[in-house]
Amino acid sequence: MDTVETEILTCGYSFHMDNFNFSAKNGLNTYLFRLQTEGSCEALVEGHIRLIEAGDLLLYKPGDPYELRIEEHPDQLHGKIASGDYYLFCKGAWVDAWWNRSPKAACNRIDLDARLISLWRQLILEKRRMEEENRELSGYLLQALCLYVERAATETVSLQGRPFTGTRMKRFIEAHATVTFKIEDVAAHVGLSVSRAVHLFKECFGKTMVQYALEVRLTSAVERMHDSSMSLEQIALSCGFGSYPYFHRAFKVRFGLSPKLFRQKAQQN
Repeated sequence: MDTVETEILTCGYSFHMDNFNFSAKNGLNTYLFRLQTEGSCEALVEGHIRLIEAGDLLLYKPGDPYELRIEEHPDQLHGKIASGDYYLFCKGAWVDAWWNRSPKAACNRIDLDARLISLWRQLILEKRRMEEENRELSGYLLQALCLYVERAATETVSLQGRPFTGTRMKRFIEAHATVTFKIEDVAAHVGLSVSRAVHLFKECFGKTMVQYALEVRLTSAVERMHDSSMSLEQIALSCGFGSYPYFHRAFKVRFGLSPKLFRQKAQQN
């Protein structure tokens, strides 16, 4: 479907330190995506006002009533109000088809994935170009964002019996596998003790965090082998391997070939 069948009306990042209220009780005219990244607010969700906190993703379709309240609460220190969020108003035939192909929960608890936020920021920057905006590029970015938030929302609930905490650990490892990190870092990310995090991850995915990190590093290495400007030693270090001998050994166990021979065969195909 052509990307011109999507239209971004407005998108951006908002941060409030004063009272703010917005109401569309008669229903929105467009789709609205809103991701709370800092602080908290209150929003109308499925007919009820509820507290929205960092990590809450709101999805509304045209016709849905919407209300947003950012107000001072007695438990806030010194009356400080702080609420930050990314928002997007859009419409179009592609978005209609995407929305209707699967159920969409109005409020989803997701991990604040840096890749999702980066994509949202890229869309904001492109939209700010005004008359120089590339509509085709904006359309593809919008489609990518829709697919990304859909996946993030799906992972809110158990995924094939895997709890959300396990998925958050898995995503953390994927994002940090090519740099040095410790099991303690993964546990701290989800607020668990090291022993509990280790047990939960193995229970969810049938492998240890170290084994999964190795898989991610080897996959990254294979991808980088297509760049002929990088030596195998550079690839090893850039993918999180402490030394080339360790990389060589792990690679051969996984693929049955040395990195050098694997690269030669890949270049011949």
